[in-house]
Amino acid sequence: MRDFQHPGRSAVLAQNGICATSHPLAAKVALQILEAGGNAMDAAIAGAVLLGICEPQSTGIGGDAFCLFNLPGSDDVQAMNASGRAPAGLDAAKLRAQGMTNIPLTSPHAISLPGAMDGFIQLAKDHGKLGLKACLAPAIHYAETGIPVAPRVAFDYAEAHETLHGAGRTHFTTQDKPLTTGQIFRAPGQAEVLRRVGMDGREAFYEGEIAEDMVASLNAAGGTHTLDDFANVRANYTTPISGTYKDIELVEHPPNGQGATAILLLNILKHFDIAGLAPMGLQRAHIEAEATKLAYDTRNRVIADPDHTARLDHMLSLDTAAKLAALIDPTKALPAALPGSEAVHKDTVYITVVDKDRMCVSMIYSIFHSFGSGLASDKFGILFQNRAAGFTLEQGHPNEAGGGKRPMHTIIPGMIKRNGKIEMPFGVMGGAYQCTGHARFITNMIDFGMDPQTAIDRPRCFADSNTLNVETGYADDVAQGLADLGHTVTRATGPIGGAQAIKLRDDGLLEGASDPRKDGIALGY
Repeated sequence: MRDFQHPGRSAVLAQNGICATSHPLAAKVALQILEAGGNAMDAAIAGAVLLGICEPQSTGIGGDAFCLFNLPGSDDVQAMNASGRAPAGLDAAKLRAQGMTNIPLTSPHAISLPGAMDGFIQLAKDHGKLGLKACLAPAIHYAETGIPVAPRVAFDYAEAHETLHGAGRTHFTTQDKPLTTGQIFRAPGQAEVLRRVGMDGREAFYEGEIAEDMVASLNAAGGTHTLDDFANVRANYTTPISGTYKDIELVEHPPNGQGATAILLLNILKHFDIAGLAPMGLQRAHIEAEATKLAYDTRNRVIADPDHTARLDHMLSLDTAAKLAALIDPTKALPAALPGSEAVHKDTVYITVVDKDRMCVSMIYSIFHSFGSGLASDKFGILFQNRAAGFTLEQGHPNEAGGGKRPMHTIIPGMIKRNGKIEMPFGVMGGAYQCTGHARFITNMIDFGMDPQTAIDRPRCFADSNTLNVETGYADDVAQGLADLGHTVTRATGPIGGAQAIKLRDDGLLEGASDPRKDGIALGY
């Protein structure tokens, strides 16, 4: 039980359904969908699309999504990969010939095709109850009437609005200035897009006038995108991967997502008595940082488009984890991990919904960096992601940029199972941090007995590149101790990630948790 004399949040308990996400309006809308007879998939889609209006810096219909879910009465987890591919004209050799060593974040070459919308359309048709039009109606309403900018959204605007350029500034700033807390954000062009998609389905988005607007805007910026590229976008169902930690099973989305990294990280941590360490102490932070370096080094060598990820079994092997764990010295920091192809970012949205039939949806939805590429389509104001910056230009690498390939993705939805039963859909936002976030959330609960809300609230640190970023919740002597072990310690300038979770309790209740690092809530009925 939390100490009610200290700031914090109580768990949200409900019998019929819960949504946990990063903006309260999206949680409210998801709950209204459930109360109107929709299921968890309807509610998750409605809430996710609305989040693109609530948090335009973090996500939108120009981005990608991944989803884990089950059907009522079943504990089999299914997966949907709604990440877009590179346009057919993307050629790593040509970019190298231009002197590029990586794909710049604001380059048109960083803009991969938007896959989320096709995923939402398929999921609504195959597994929803109310139909796509009903799922999109709340986002259409709020895109037209507007939403007051929330405090965390304003924080991100101030930090990243200079990314916006061209039509991006036209559609996402006010008089060329970043939006501030309480200002009203409207997106009438996106409302029209969603209205047409609700009426006419995927063809309205990936063909015709809306696709023509996106292609013309991209071509004017120097992109190679074509109408055929958009018409060929297809999300697809995939088979989840999983690993165990003590008495739980962690279910993750397979590559091109980085979920295998979270499994590897937990496999490494199995070799240490984490439960015997102080939860906010020096040794736990050190061992987690070292395991992160090793797991991410492996990720950067292996994870790529599913058709090009050749050594996944090696990455998930317990023998691989044992060999990596043996490299960790409790008295000294390792060198930094192999540099990743993607840069650090903090912006993604996550939504999880569980309904009265115990259908669970774990959905993550992103435009990669804050405001994505910074470029929007001229007429409709669709903000383009820069997910193709997640490719490498290293010749022969599995994740080498190429036409029609999916880049390595950092966004990962998660689910926890115990004794074969689904216990908790959850997600941790924060770009590259997400794998470490999954592992930390799980070890907080399993090794230290924390409830989901407490496990989310506790301070975080993250070994990223050459730096160990440490949140202010860590004591100064711990930060100094980490520096003494050889880590380059930096106090984080902002919160590390965000998280949401819903636990299916043994007593039949649902228990929701939501990260105070974001604006959101868990809401149930």
